[in-house]
Amino acid sequence: MQSYTIGQAARLLGVSPDTARRWADAGRVATRRDENGRRLIDGKDLAAFSVELASDTSDEADTAPYTSARNAFPGIVTAVKLGDVAAQVEIQAGPHRLVSLLTREAVEELGLEVGMEATARVKSTNVHIDRT
Repeated sequence: MQSYTIGQAARLLGVSPDTARRWADAGRVATRRDENGRRLIDGKDLAAFSVELASDTSDEADTAPYTSARNAFPGIVTAVKLGDVAAQVEIQAGPHRLVSLLTREAVEELGLEVGMEATARVKSTNVHIDRT
């Protein structure tokens, strides 16, 4: 399972590293220390927290505006639903929830799973997922 530093988590959530540290210190998201003493957040915990955060409007002062460049939305995979041929992937990119329908083969080739970092790229009515 992929883990994220406080700085990486902050970028994925669209907030400053200081805000992410305050949330971790307050126990809003679980962290652990690696062998070098850095605080890490497990991908699944970060995915769950990002969904909770997106639905929570009481913390508006702690959230920074989130913009995309060239229609790219870096975020964290929060759900993967596989069918026989098709698949649905959800990404939480800061306050934005993006859903893409793609082939099961593409999901398997990219190795997409809940908790991993990915970028949703939007063109017209299509959303393409790039593994980061």
